[in-house]
Amino acid sequence: MLYLAKGIHWAFMFYTIFLMARIIGSWFPAFANHKIMHFVGFYTDPYLNLFRRFIPPIGGMLDLSPLLGFFALQLLERLIFFILF
Repeated sequence: MLYLAKGIHWAFMFYTIFLMARIIGSWFPAFANHKIMHFVGFYTDPYLNLFRRFIPPIGGMLDLSPLLGFFALQLLERLIFFILF
């Protein structure tokens, strides 16, 4: 059971790091066309698009969807731990 808990935690942590990389990468336009950013965007944009439907970017520049994404990830992780353990 301990290994399952650690695996779940590490999966959520890994995806959180991917989201942070996506956010930081979006601050540097020259880095946006890099292969790594395409890879990260491929896995994070569908998730963030779920939240962009509810809160579109403000003024076209300020995107609050990652905040909701981080909150939802934490909530989902806690919910999974509550159900399993």
